Amino acid sequence: MCARPLQQTMKIRQNARHWATKQALTLPGLRTLVHAGLVRLHTNIFLGKADEEHRTERKAHLNGLFDGTIDAYTAALKEGYSEAEAREITHIQANFDFYNHGWVEMMEIPVSEIDEHYSRYESFFASHDVTVEEPLGEFVPDDLPDAPETPERLAALDGNIDQPNAVGGYADDVYVETEDGEVTAGGTDEPEDVGLGNAVGVSDDGSDET
Repeated sequence: MCARPLQQTMKIRQNARHWATKQALTLPGLRTLVHAGLVRLHTNIFLGKADEEHRTERKAHLNGLFDGTIDAYTAALKEGYSEAEAREITHIQANFDFYNHGWVEMMEIPVSEIDEHYSRYESFFASHDVTVEEPLGEFVPDDLPDAPETPERLAALDGNIDQPNAVGGYADDVYVETEDGEVTAGGTDEPEDVGLGNAVGVSDDGSDET
């Protein structure tokens, strides 16, 4: 078990709902429903991290952003990345976008670790034209809405940037919190029996697990 503190960090949870969602995204009858559910879920989660006065103006952009990252998730799975790695890739893309907009209060990783997270998945990012400056690369929707930036949040380059939802030290591997609350490097094995009814978009139970 990893001895890192269980705080809000760049740490991926992994439980039955995540495995069900992964499988449902590959099925024609459920794919569209689950995709829409994931967009809605992630937009709501990250709007909750934004300052209240900025939430409305960011919503459409976040919907488009997560529409693209879900396509990146499925592409990463097809290329052989584990479920946890594929999901972390999408979170890194989102954090690049937040960084570019100066939305540092929404970021899960410290500004100082941006390049480290890019480097770990550089092979995937480079093959899909993803950069820090262009977080979605080839996955960008044609009609991605823009949203106002808050560059003043990045002005404190002396290391005192206020990032209430970011904790450093997770840039060397993918860290996964299991259903038992343990944090391990690498993730868990996919179970043999997966109930597709637990997938996001199929069963909306209000969970905020990403």
